[in-house]
Amino acid sequence: MTKVSAVAIVREAVLAMLAERGHRGAISDHDSLFFSGKLDSMAATEVLMLLEREIGIDLADADFDITQLDTLAQIEGLIGARV
Repeated sequence: MTKVSAVAIVREAVLAMLAERGHRGAISDHDSLFFSGKLDSMAATEVLMLLEREIGIDLADADFDITQLDTLAQIEGLIGARV
């Protein structure tokens, strides 16, 4: 899987999660997803599972911190570093 397709899959999934939870407005790559309350811990788990199952990123290493996934830009950076 290429970085571009991986980012597109995750972006689409995150935007769908936001829409399911009633957020219909625009979101920038640097808007907080989780700490702002736009998405909850269940959505964070969904994103983690997506990254592991669909993208093939292993998040079990000791250096990983959930705060690295609070924005679309951070998620894209994580994908770029690991794909």
